Amino acid sequence: MWRVLTLRGGFNTNTVLAGTTLLGLAAGVVGAFALLRKRSLMADALSHATLPGIGLAFLAATALGIGGRSLPVLLAGAAATGVLGVVCVQALLRHSRLREDAAIGAVLSVFFGAGVVVLSYIQKNAGGNAGGLSHFIYGQTAAMRVSDAALMGGIALVAMVAAALMLKEFALVCFNDAFARVDGWPVSRIDLMMMALVVLVTVAGLQAVGLLLVVAMLIIPPVAARFWTERLLVLVVLSGVIGAASGYLGASISALLPRKPAGAVIVLAAGCMFAISLLFAPRRGVIASSVARWRSRLRMGGEHVLEAAFEAMLGGREAPTLSWQELDRLARVRGYGPLFRLMVRQWLGWRGLARFDASGVTLTDRGAERGRTVWRNHALWGQYLVGYADIAPSHVDWSVDRVEHVLDAEMIARLEERLRARGIEVVEEKRIAAEGRY
Repeated sequence: MWRVLTLRGGFNTNTVLAGTTLLGLAAGVVGAFALLRKRSLMADALSHATLPGIGLAFLAATALGIGGRSLPVLLAGAAATGVLGVVCVQALLRHSRLREDAAIGAVLSVFFGAGVVVLSYIQKNAGGNAGGLSHFIYGQTAAMRVSDAALMGGIALVAMVAAALMLKEFALVCFNDAFARVDGWPVSRIDLMMMALVVLVTVAGLQAVGLLLVVAMLIIPPVAARFWTERLLVLVVLSGVIGAASGYLGASISALLPRKPAGAVIVLAAGCMFAISLLFAPRRGVIASSVARWRSRLRMGGEHVLEAAFEAMLGGREAPTLSWQELDRLARVRGYGPLFRLMVRQWLGWRGLARFDASGVTLTDRGAERGRTVWRNHALWGQYLVGYADIAPSHVDWSVDRVEHVLDAEMIARLEERLRARGIEVVEEKRIAAEGRY
């Protein structure tokens, strides 16, 4: 395996590695803009619509004596019907009430069915000259030649140059096409250029991964990259890197495993990278999101205990305390299970906010201070909803219980300013201290 990965597996293997790596790079860069423009499924319709073009191009070239199996001729036919399929989808969206998913499904199924009929006709009437046309459905990476790899390199270069030159225009159309249109930008032309790049990459990838799987190379790398960043330039670069790595690793693994289709293995490699991104991305990954959710839930559960203890002190107790019976009642009201209650106790003790003994829980000075802040945030947001937003007092608790934990100093100052502007008395911490309750 190491010999293949270090480009010592032979000339043919290196040619395939170069071609699939460059294809993945181009697909990743172009796919990032297609994803942001919500045109990813359009590539699926385009890829399926190329099949009748391949068959018709073969028939036309054979009739003219050009050579029906010429790759440029077949790719030109594929591009023609692929563009026609995209035009049909756009026409259905513009002149009918069909949704985009229904229009795409109708077009890709009709064009693919037409392609199957054309290929069946060719196989029955063209004899041995038609051999190999069916490989465009699933791809035939092993048959890639130096000229094919050079074509992939040219397409990757065009994709990267176009992305660099049109980055601002593509970003504007992807994120706010209405503003771009009002501001005088040629949105239709920019969209056309973006779709032209999608057509270019799709047609070029037919031989490598086939028309059924080429759409995966346009979708999976940018989706995987999206888990790692929120910046457009980083997304485009990272998507290209993931696409190139998928092509390189997939072709390498296919070279080591006999009789395993390279196109499918390339897509599986991209799928593995997507799974890694889905699970382990630092901010958007499943693991990081689950940890953040649990930390937030623990913090909110602990702060509910702090708020309840401080509120009990405001009711006349000498110190902010809760008995075990009151803790059990709070847990039942909030729906806390035994495991979560234990975790809340550990969280409060680890943060130095409360002490637990045989009688119940007693807040430390730090815990009482935090309980007072949460209690005041609760009262302040409730005042805002009732007095400023005209919401009935009986309807504010559900919202307040969630918002009270995330109000920062700036938001609190703005709430106080708006409440005072409406003549509403604001809950003051100094008033609480003056009453001698803390």
